[in-house]
Amino acid sequence: MRLGLNLGYWGLSSDDDNVALVLEAERLGFTSVWTAEAYGNDAATVLAWLAAKTTKIELGSGIFQIPGRSPAMAAMTAATIDTLSGGRFRLGLGVSGPQVSEGWHGVRFDKPLARTREYIDIVRLALARERVEYHGDHYELPLPNGPGKALKMIIHPVRSYVPIYLAAIGPKNLELAGEKCDGWLAIFYDPEFAKELVATVNAGKQKAGRADAPFDIMPTTPVIIGEDIEACADPIRGYSALYVGGMGSREQNFYNRLACRMGYEKEAAEIQDLYLDRKYAEAAAAIPFEFIDRTSLLGPVERIAERMQALAASGVTTVNVSGFSGTQEERIATLRSVADALDKSGVGD
Repeated sequence: MRLGLNLGYWGLSSDDDNVALVLEAERLGFTSVWTAEAYGNDAATVLAWLAAKTTKIELGSGIFQIPGRSPAMAAMTAATIDTLSGGRFRLGLGVSGPQVSEGWHGVRFDKPLARTREYIDIVRLALARERVEYHGDHYELPLPNGPGKALKMIIHPVRSYVPIYLAAIGPKNLELAGEKCDGWLAIFYDPEFAKELVATVNAGKQKAGRADAPFDIMPTTPVIIGEDIEACADPIRGYSALYVGGMGSREQNFYNRLACRMGYEKEAAEIQDLYLDRKYAEAAAAIPFEFIDRTSLLGPVERIAERMQALAASGVTTVNVSGFSGTQEERIATLRSVADALDKSGVGD
């Protein structure tokens, strides 16, 4: 099992602090760093900036929003960052949610699974420098009855095959990840509950005739180091409440549905009611400790090492750690403790 670093959204810490954190992760042997986008920073610019600051660590979009870019633009951006970094880019994709898709990008959130399938097909064609001709239900290239013609990318990327990761939660999307992608970007990953999720990914691989193909299962996992385990959970409450309670609409919140499937149906409904009523502190307080503990790495290094063993046994190949401790010194100390825990766990590559 390997380590990744999830920076989340850019701007939550200073640029210098974030770069220093990435450089420390690179020194410690973390294999990748990932950054996100919602309706603030874009991920591509951040990754290009980090490409110039680093030499070995791989750079992942966690995620590029599918409604925010045409598939051809996603391929162009991937090829550019991969070239600038000397072949270190990983393309993480996801549909985002209805509020961002329709409210920010002006793209209807309809049939996201079928749209994602076609999107990946087109990205693959473009990165392979094939002429992009595609006739799908959602994408038609070139457009008919017009002056456009099928084109191929004019630059020669460092790699014709850039690894694609899919952010997936529901069963059909998980199967699609196994069928068409090289990795799964997971969230709120519990090793016990994830058995059925991993099985769904593997069913997608089997369906596509690629059962033995390498595949990276990478959950984003909050980490808090400390002796008091329940106190360690407190900094994560706001993050969990945001996703379970407020990430999406009442009718379409994939994270809320996941919490329900994990056995927290009553709690998920309460958290959502509180969050949508703007009672954010109460929503955070309503997150069950058990939910946080199941989906995070909490406690002293020895306990985290044990949890890493459980993650590896469940099929995880990269733990994408996300730190919530406040100061820059604490964030760097967390990275060092995570690297120490992986070493103690005996499951590191």
